[in-house]
Parts: sequence; structure tokens; C-alpha cells
Amino acid sequence: MFRLSCLAFLISVIAIAQTPPTPATPPTPGAGRAARPPAPTRDPHTPGYVSAKELPDGTNPSPKDDGNFIIGPTHNPAPEMTAQENVPQGTVYNFDMQSADSKFYPGIARDPMTRGQAPTPGAPMTISSHAAAYTRHVAVYVPKQYVPGTIAPFIVGADGPDKALFTCLDNLIAEHKVPVMIAISIGNGSGDGQGSERGLEYDTMSGKYAEFVEAEVLPLVEKQYNVKLTRDPEGRATMGGSSGGSAALEMAWYHTELYHRVLTYSGTYVNQQWPVNPETPHGAWEFHEHIIPASPVKPIRIWMEVGDRDNYMNRDDYHDWVLANEKMAQVLAAKGYHYQFVFAVNAGHTDRTVKQQTLPEALEYVWQDYKPVKN
Repeated sequence: MFRLSCLAFLISVIAIAQTPPTPATPPTPGAGRAARPPAPTRDPHTPGYVSAKELPDGTNPSPKDDGNFIIGPTHNPAPEMTAQENVPQGTVYNFDMQSADSKFYPGIARDPMTRGQAPTPGAPMTISSHAAAYTRHVAVYVPKQYVPGTIAPFIVGADGPDKALFTCLDNLIAEHKVPVMIAISIGNGSGDGQGSERGLEYDTMSGKYAEFVEAEVLPLVEKQYNVKLTRDPEGRATMGGSSGGSAALEMAWYHTELYHRVLTYSGTYVNQQWPVNPETPHGAWEFHEHIIPASPVKPIRIWMEVGDRDNYMNRDDYHDWVLANEKMAQVLAAKGYHYQFVFAVNAGHTDRTVKQQTLPEALEYVWQDYKPVKN
């Protein structure tokens, strides 16, 4: 009987992998966390998606080209993602920040046995949180070529120390493909989704997170490591994956005077915002639904990626990561933005192999046309 049960289970798994699944009914609040059904594989040629140029397997778009591209299904790491003996290696410094010291984010955590989703699709979410202390980890990459005390461009990354980014910068800086820049990887305040500290920081549609970075993180970096960070928004970039990606765009959108360059993997341009804000009721979905179409063009250059098996949740009409990124590409093109959108075949959410393949090209694209100024 046990063997027959296992066989039936395997047959059901194969069937799910071959056809888009009918998402399971979400559990009632208070129930234990159920396994999320696998995301259906989306076809980049689906009607309604942007028209995109399909590239030969294993290649990336040119960093000089705007527009929409399809890559994969093979994702081999770019040479710049491996440390090279003959390339100068930057120094990485690490420090911690305590929630008790923050005027912006003193810390929350979602209450046990509550979920960041509705009991039935479209119903109100049941979420509660409580005050909770956290420790935030920050890593600062300073390239070997940096002259201490001089003004430098920089990139701010979400979700903590990013060794892949630091290795990539070593090689790109040595190849003169990007400027000599500082990289600051800022850890989140813990948790994920609605009701968590990470969700509060990254999914809130406002400029608060950028203000926190400006007031509480960057001054520490300058003071502790003898670096000077440019005030020129053309010399400031943001990057992140998933909700870290939506945070990266929020930083530049709400504080364009601070940031002009954005890089996102599987950007959460969906409705993860909590608490609900009546001004942006659909969270980051509002970017492509209303905000970008209705706003004057901002001086933002953006590189975006999504995978064909990226996240899909059936809680409402605002939780399809592939569709959200496709809609972002549509509105950015319609408004005339400089953007590059990569649809990765054979790739999941914030897929590591896709990042290994594309990050050097993405950074080169984002930093295109940068000219330092004295400030």
C-alpha cells in the first residue's frame, strides 16, 4: 500500500510539472504553512506579452541595447563571475546595525500562526504583527582601485552581503566596463511577506526605505571606511531581487534626486504591500497599472529580469510575477524609458544561474553613459 501511494504521488507530481496547475485553495488563517503549488511555466510568446528578441542559447543582449529579450534555456556563468588571479581584489568590510538604534525601522515581526494571504482569493488578508528587535548585516565592497577619501559612485543592494556582486565588480572594474565604485549590500530586518520587517521595508510604496539608507546607512559607511559617496544621482544605483527589486525601484522613483539607475531580478511588482495604503491599494502593481503611465518620464535607467517559472499566487489578480514584469516592460516602452527586459527560459524566481549568466551585462547596461562630476 505504501508503494502504491508513493507511485500515485509521483504520477501527480509529473502531471503538475507538465501542465499549468490549478492553484490550491489557500489555507485558513491560523493553519500551518502549506506547501506552495509550483508556478506554471509561462511562454514568452504568450499573447499580450511584449514582443521580444529571442537570442541564441547561452547569450546575453548587448549592454548597449534597450528593449525586450529572451534568453536560455542554458544559463552558464559569465567569466566575470569567477575570481581571477590577475585581477585586483577589492576589500569587503562587514558591520551590524541594531534595530534599537533606528529611527526609521525599530522592528516588527508577524505574529505566530497568522498568514500574509486571504482565506479565499480576493478576500481581505488577516495579518497581525508585534514589535521585534533585529540585527541588520551590512557588507561594504571597496575596490582596490579606489583612492581613499575621493568621491566615488556606488550601488546599493538589498538582502545582505552579495559575494557574487563583489566578484563581478572586481572583474568589470579591471576591464573598465563600469566605473570604480563602492558597493553596499544591506541586509533586511528579517522575515518576509506582509507583516514582516522585510516586507515593511521593501514592499511599502513610499520613499521611506531610501530615506533610511540615506540617513542611517550611508553616513556609517563613509565614517567607518574612509570613503566619500557621490551625491550625484547619476552616480548612484540600486539593485535587488524579488521584493528587494521593488524596493530598488521605489528608492529611485520616490527619490529620483538620489538614484537614477536600477537593476532588478524577479522584481515584486505585485501587491505585497502591508499595511494597505488607499493611495496605492494594489501595492507595487500600481507602478505599471497607474503610476508610471500617469507620470512624467523620470531620468531612470532600469534593467529587469523575470523567469518563465517565476512566482504565481492565486490569492487575487495581482500576484503573477511574470505578468507584472511584462506589464512593466510595456509601460516603460510606452513612456520612452531606457530599459532592458530579459525573459529567462528555464528559470525560477531570482534564479541563481540566470544571475550568474547576466549580472555583468546588466551592470554594464545600468552604468551606460555614466560621467563623473565633482560634488
